[in-house]
Amino acid sequence: QVQLVESGGGLVQPGGSLRLSCAASGIVFSIYTMGWYRQAPGKQRELVAYITSGGSTNYADSVKGRFTISRDNAKNTVYLQMNSLKPEDTAVYYCNAFRHTIQNYWGQGTQVTVSS
Repeated sequence: QVQLVESGGGLVQPGGSLRLSCAASGIVFSIYTMGWYRQAPGKQRELVAYITSGGSTNYADSVKGRFTISRDNAKNTVYLQMNSLKPEDTAVYYCNAFRHTIQNYWGQGTQVTVSS
């Protein structure tokens, strides 16, 4: 079965950094677009960044210049490097693997809290 397992979340002070990882299994990882989404309390889930199978990337305006998404197809893993974190980045971060509507998978989420 398909599994996406996120790790790397935690508590960090404003201005700090975290690196999230998402290890995938049960899919042909290299052909999927991989994304990171987040959901803050009381808000809808929103796209943070995605990277296509060809390596093209796209970012939400709120994280441009601060976050970097990357993938390692040999390790079936996608990363999200988060720098200059702000309190408004606090959310549960979810990994997503998308190929088309019936091949769309989610991880269980990892909490990121930015607070002093």
